[in-house]
Amino acid sequence: MQDLMTSFNAPDPTPWTGTFQQYLDQVQATPQITDSAHRRLYRMIMAAGPKDSEGRYPFFADHLFGMDETIRTLVEDYLRPSALGFEVKKRILLLVGPVSGGKSTLVWLLKRGLEAFSRTDAGALYGIQGCPMHEDPLHLVPHALRPTLSERLEVAIDGELCPWCRYQLERVHHGRFQEMMVERVILSEGRRVGIGTYAPSDPKSQDISELTGSVDFHAISQYGSESDPRAFRFDGELNIANRGLMEFQEMLKLDEKFLYHLLSLSQEGNFKTGRYELISADEVIVGHTNEHEYKSFVQNPRNEALISRLFVLPVPYNLDPEAEVKIYEKLIRPHRSPEVHIAPWALETAAAISILSRIEESPKPGGDRLTKFQLYYDKSDKERYQALRRDGWLTGEGLRGLDPRFMLNRLAALTANPDRECIDASDVLKSVTEGIERDPFMDKAERSRMLEWVGMAREWYDRKVEETVLEAFAHDWSDELANLYHNYVDNVVLAVRQGPGGRSDQALLRSIEERMGISELQAAAFREEIYTRMEIAKKQNRVVSFLDHAGLHRALREKLLDDMRDEVKITTQGPVPDRRTLEKIEAAVASMVASGGYCPRCASKAIHHVGSLLNR
Repeated sequence: MQDLMTSFNAPDPTPWTGTFQQYLDQVQATPQITDSAHRRLYRMIMAAGPKDSEGRYPFFADHLFGMDETIRTLVEDYLRPSALGFEVKKRILLLVGPVSGGKSTLVWLLKRGLEAFSRTDAGALYGIQGCPMHEDPLHLVPHALRPTLSERLEVAIDGELCPWCRYQLERVHHGRFQEMMVERVILSEGRRVGIGTYAPSDPKSQDISELTGSVDFHAISQYGSESDPRAFRFDGELNIANRGLMEFQEMLKLDEKFLYHLLSLSQEGNFKTGRYELISADEVIVGHTNEHEYKSFVQNPRNEALISRLFVLPVPYNLDPEAEVKIYEKLIRPHRSPEVHIAPWALETAAAISILSRIEESPKPGGDRLTKFQLYYDKSDKERYQALRRDGWLTGEGLRGLDPRFMLNRLAALTANPDRECIDASDVLKSVTEGIERDPFMDKAERSRMLEWVGMAREWYDRKVEETVLEAFAHDWSDELANLYHNYVDNVVLAVRQGPGGRSDQALLRSIEERMGISELQAAAFREEIYTRMEIAKKQNRVVSFLDHAGLHRALREKLLDDMRDEVKITTQGPVPDRRTLEKIEAAVASMVASGGYCPRCASKAIHHVGSLLNR
């Protein structure tokens, strides 16, 4: 994708103009220059690279986050079949989702990508010179010659000349199509070449000529007739979008007569304008709308014909906390002062509030909002995670929830404050709460729900920051864990060899085993298993590590955390800390700063926050 964006910023390639015969030589050498608009768009995406091991397409990787399922459906279920010529290419792509969900960004990226791709050799395309619709030169070929030429060049020849090109061919060149000149076409929304955009206005003032072109009344006096192509402006959005992409913003707000024009365009590849015959057009039609507009549209039986010609692509809010953080970073980074430090867990906590608001609870075990969020965050149980996300996709999870703009507004208010040197999760929680409470248009029920999500996010953050601080006080977890592991193993050996009445530390053994869910009745068998592993390893001259047993590793870590809680509680609760206490806190601060992300200010604040939690 970076190469395409570099091409977009680069100057146009050297212009090319040649005869129709020279163009045919180009077609014979590189048949892809005759690709349909759908096939070119698909090739543009694939030019950035195939799908990676994580199931993501590189073209979108640096720009869109948390939309993997939407993008996969777009590429694999719509564009790829369309590129191969299946009936899907006759469908209008309609993006449906909540406001600020990424629909416009997705279309923007496709448009910018097409512009950049048309500047490359791989994305080169050509049109009849001077044609306002940059007509496919192969349309010049008479129908009688098309089968033979199509077979020789191994390309499809479909479509008719536009009225302007037909006039030039018949009146200027007297049917000698070989004399018509061809030029290289560079797609550009700004120059209105190959990319059109239409945003509906007041239905009473919508004019179909904005889509299909209009009569040039000044030229009528010169050419004498409205039906003369030279007296017509082929500058409607459908005209100029030929060979590329046509975007309809808030598509379902279009007047009915606009939508009916799209029936013929999507199904037959042509549309009607003015006093002329049907005009061929090859363009990818992309519309977007919100869920409410779409449901109202579907419920109207008069729209049945158009509904069957839609390929509806859901674009829900992001549900991946990691991707949500990337969205915030992308949108905040260009504007925030480098002097303002953002502490670890600050953006993650903002993301937690947003994701929690978008989750749909399920009656299944573990289907409550907070449990699902935990799974969405750590993805530890991949099989269950994928199953929940799949179920969520099918039930429309993410189509409701907190508007991302609200969260970005609160983050902007924090980062734009010149008096702030550091922003942590507590600041984010406070800012979001203030935004909720100050909103005069939010009803009581909605405000209550949002504050509940903030409370859940606060609970989640408290656990995360507590773990971070405890790790900082432990300094070297590997040594601490290894020591605790060896102590546990020594006592396992004693317990197995000497039996229940031996000298083993039963309190230590049970404090670790209980964290693995091992009951007292199961303890003897589990210890035998650990002992047997040790004996086999000893005979094989191997060393068994606590890392070899995931459950034991987790239990040891939890035990160590619990031991550290008492130390942190005692260290932070004294009103006048002594020198030794201050040294412990300073060492923990230094450890948090050294581990990356924290500054001395937010590290110290986090430690005292955890201390207050433990002292409740």
